[in-house]
This record gives sequence, C-alpha cells and structure tokens, in this order.
Amino acid sequence: MPDGNTEAERSRGNRLVRYGIEDRPDNGEAVALGIQHLLAMFLSTVALPLVIASAIGLGSADITFIVQMALLVAGIATLVQVFPIGPVGARLPIVMGTSAIFVSPLIDIGSTFGLATIFGAVIIAAPVEVIIGYFFDDVEDFFPPLVTGIVVMLVGLTLIPIAIQYSAGIPGTDAFGSMENLGLAALVLVVALVTNQFFGGFMRSASVLIAVVVGYLAAIPLGLLDLSAVGSAAWFSFPTPLKYGIAFEPSAIILAAFAYIITSMETIGDVAGTTEAVGRDPTSEETKGGLVADGVMSMFAGVFNAFPNTSFSQNVGLISFTGIASRFVVGITGVFLIVLGLVPKVAAVISAMPNPVLGGAAVVLFGMIFSIGLRIITRGSELTQRNLTIIATSIVLGVGVEWRSDALAQLPDDVQVLATSGLIVGGVTALVLNAILPEDAAPMGEGAIGEPVAGEDPNARTDD
Repeated sequence: MPDGNTEAERSRGNRLVRYGIEDRPDNGEAVALGIQHLLAMFLSTVALPLVIASAIGLGSADITFIVQMALLVAGIATLVQVFPIGPVGARLPIVMGTSAIFVSPLIDIGSTFGLATIFGAVIIAAPVEVIIGYFFDDVEDFFPPLVTGIVVMLVGLTLIPIAIQYSAGIPGTDAFGSMENLGLAALVLVVALVTNQFFGGFMRSASVLIAVVVGYLAAIPLGLLDLSAVGSAAWFSFPTPLKYGIAFEPSAIILAAFAYIITSMETIGDVAGTTEAVGRDPTSEETKGGLVADGVMSMFAGVFNAFPNTSFSQNVGLISFTGIASRFVVGITGVFLIVLGLVPKVAAVISAMPNPVLGGAAVVLFGMIFSIGLRIITRGSELTQRNLTIIATSIVLGVGVEWRSDALAQLPDDVQVLATSGLIVGGVTALVLNAILPEDAAPMGEGAIGEPVAGEDPNARTDD
C-alpha cells in the first residue's frame, strides 16, 4: 500500500493517480502491474528489431538472437532509468525499448553498408543525446511543451496504422481483416475500456492486462493461438558483445546522429508526459537523467547487438490510462525483460500472442499517447494563432509524409529516409517554426483562432 505523504496522496484530487512515482504496491499486485507494463510495450520491443533485421535480410537465427538482445538491453536500460547510476537515469517509471525513430534510418544503413555499420553508427552517434542531456539547461528553450507535445502526438498518430494492422491480423494472409480477427481485437478493446471506466481498485489498474488475458484465452477456440514455436525454443541464451563486428561510415554516423536528436525530443516529451500523469512538471534533473540514460544505454545496446533504446511513449499512455505511476512497478517490468532476454522459451510463449490481441490493446494505448501530447501542449502553452499554426503545420506534414511516403518517391534514396519519417519531418518542423516565428502580440483570448479580439462582443452573431 502507499506510504504516508506520497505523491498519490498529494494528488488525491486527481482521480487518474492510483500509485504515485514513489509508491510501492503490495508485492503480488506490483508483479501483476509490472506484467501489464511489459505487455503494453512487448509488441514494439519485439516488432521493431524484427522489422529492421528482416528488412536487411538477416537469417532466422540472427533475427531471433537480435530480438532476444533487444529484450535484454531494454530490461537493463529500464532498471537504469528507474534506479539511476549517478547522473544516468531519470528516477521515473520509464520503460525503455528499441526506438521507432531509428527503424527507417537503420534499414537504410544496414541495406547499404551491413549490420556491422549499423552498430558502429549506433555507438559513435549516441553521445549526441548524452550531450543534449548534460546541456539541457542551455538548450531547454528549443524544446518547450509546444514542441515536445507535438512530437508525442506524432508518436501516437504514426503508430495508429500499426494498431489497426495488428487488429486485422497478419498482412498477406487470407485471414487478414477477417471477422474473427477484428472481433477478437474489439473484444480486447471493449474489455479494457469497461474495466477501466466501470471498475475501481486493481481491476481498473490492471485493465489492459485483464483485457489481454481475456483475448489470449478467447483466441484458443478461434484457432488463432499457435504455440508450436515454444517447444523448439531454447531455455537459455547469453549475450555476446559485438557478435557481428563493428564498422564505421561517416554518412551512417551522421544519419544516426540526426535520429538521436529527434529521439531526444521524444524522450523530453515522454518525461514530461510521465510526470504530467501525477500532476506536475518534470525537474531539470529528471529530464537530464532521462536523456543521458537514453544515450548511454543506446551505446550499450550497440555493443550487445541491439538497436538504440529510448523511452517508450506507450508506457506514458498506460500510466495515464491506469493511474499506475510507480517506478517500483516499472522496475519489476525491467526484471521481466531481462528474464525474457535470457530465456527464449518464456519469450516464445508471450510472442505467440495473436496479433489481434495486441492490436486491440494498442488502439487505446496509442490513442492515449496522442492525448498525452495534447495535454502537454495545452498545459504548458497557450493556444495562440502562432502556436496553433505550428501545431497544424507540424502535424499535417508529419502525418502526411508518414502515411503517403510514395509522394516523395522521386527524392534521392538517402533523402527519402529522412523525408518520409513523420517524427523527423513533424518534429523538425515544430522545432524550426517555434524558433523563427515571432511570439503573438496578443495573448490567449485576444488573437487566438476562435477567440474574440479586444473590444469585440463575444455574443455578437457572425452569420448573415
């Protein structure tokens, strides 16, 4: 149970908070809630390195090994964020995992130069984010809530196709989009919403976990659960540093460095979103520690054959949705990730979860990421005409290039890698426009779109 004078008690007026950052649930409940965090981010943790490894043509054994290393590194990085080592770590409930921002850049690097060059670029460029973290006080003005909120919103928006795709099943199969798949995803979504909104206590806190378990069991009579891979999976697998070697290419390093800058914006937004869930802004030390941990643990990931790690925005959505912000619960998630990285047979059981089950949960979680970004903006920035213009331009460009990347097919291949990333295009647009557009002369209510200007009767009719 929560201790006295805890963050949850100080925020008891906010119904969203059940366990604050420093609260410690009972052991049994903490384990169950830790599994819920694990399930919320397992899809991306496994899917993103799988996508990268498959796209650059690796064999099945290498893909399996890299996915396992992704889990192991994610667990270690999560523990560092929760329980910092000196200046490395935010001391917040941040779950770490393979960064979605790096998917396209690393596929381009790997396809052109090979796997060793990917890890070389990941390691050499990682200090970019560490430097941003150490000098955050000096560069903080470039990352206001307006910019970080837009980036978090874009994370949610760009993940929407993944949620819908997984809800429909496996692309290219006859069952893709079948009523069984869509019905199963809908079941998971409805159970999550019902348990979250109409129940209290543990039922509400574990709403996503309950929904996923229900979906997992419902998949059995539908014939959608395949456990054949569990029997052939090994019991133990140990990390091998630099198993695939290391190589350096200047263009690859530059591309990775640019991705680290965008990742920094996402992490700043995730840190803000995490503390927003308990009703406060992040401290400078928390933001610095989160950024430094991102960089250091991404470098560590490159050494151990994994791709860059960053804070998971899905976790921000889960915290807001369930009200569970305990860093000790997230620490348990980190331990589970390490176990999964060392015991492939256990990971095989979880990875056997049907796509529609994960898709149904992802619909609400990815949507909550967008909502968190919106709340960051509205809480930290006035919706003036200038700011609304920045939001509109950044979101439209970011979502547009992400969803219709074919519109940029005539660009050079190297440019396409950057230009078709919604996070990069939208994030850079927000960053640049915020830096160059002058502040509005009129404050909120005197020039914001839809607001009356000074001297205007707000009740006056404007229709003919």
